[in-house]
Amino acid sequence: MKKRILGKSGLEVSALGLGCMGLSFGYGPATDQQEAIRLLRAAYEAGVTFFDTAEAYGPYVNEELLGEALSPFRREVVIATKFGFKEGKPDLGMDSSSANIRAVAEASLRRLKTDYIDLFYQHRVDPNVPIEEVADTVKELMKEGKIKHWGLSEAGAATIRRANAVQPVAALQSEYSLWFREPEQEVLPVLEELGIGFVPFSPLGKGFLTGAINENTQFDKTDFRNIVPRFSEDNRKANQSFVDLLKTIAVQKHATPAQIALAWLLAQKPWIVPIPGTTRLARLQENIGAASLELTPEELAAIETGAAQISVQGARYPEHLQKRVGK
Repeated sequence: MKKRILGKSGLEVSALGLGCMGLSFGYGPATDQQEAIRLLRAAYEAGVTFFDTAEAYGPYVNEELLGEALSPFRREVVIATKFGFKEGKPDLGMDSSSANIRAVAEASLRRLKTDYIDLFYQHRVDPNVPIEEVADTVKELMKEGKIKHWGLSEAGAATIRRANAVQPVAALQSEYSLWFREPEQEVLPVLEELGIGFVPFSPLGKGFLTGAINENTQFDKTDFRNIVPRFSEDNRKANQSFVDLLKTIAVQKHATPAQIALAWLLAQKPWIVPIPGTTRLARLQENIGAASLELTPEELAAIETGAAQISVQGARYPEHLQKRVGK
């Protein structure tokens, strides 16, 4: 697996990381722990060195899973986790107070079975705590050696600038894919200017761009996508044209739609590191295959031309969750 460096932070990671949330939370029942450990270790053996978790995933159990699975090769991997919700529960609201950031750091270190966190993100911007205060607390934790780098998730351009002025930000994590390109407007230019890496989550459109989901797909009752407007039955039907576009290119490249979607992201900037998640070994191997797939300028142009003719139907979040992003 090729390596990439997140901006000018010096943090080197595999070109594709692994988003681990879905193993415990968000997309139906949690994966059996031993199966999940096997998947995480298989990812490492295939060259993945960048693993993404959060205290809120579960809460807590996803970090514990990674602590167990990655402990044999802890020094060879980069673990990203996140702070910012009360008790690690998004429904309780945000808390980026200095006391909570410190408490989360200590608890995450224990759950992850480690003495340092490679990348510590603020999960969402807290409107009640100035980002400068957050950055100051992070700076102290870095001086203490408890975290190596810090980042923001779903933050807006102005917040990124203010945070970076206090303590350089290594990475921004936000949704970005062929069917959600909003970061290109304001965020990507700021990241390039400041030398900050970009870590797209949901790079496969929460699974939609794999081609495995259609209007007849039934999600588990605990699956987050049940409340996502873009995943209503009508919108899934309307959005199939995006998958059709990817399939056209995939046939030419002897690849899959998911691999084309990930290769497209990797081609956008050398400091972009997508973190597709999966619970299945076959999907993991498929995604990893995208890291060695090169799209030609002509193929990238064909994707752009095709995508420009498609209007994506449905919001990416329900309104109460959308209020938390881009601050």
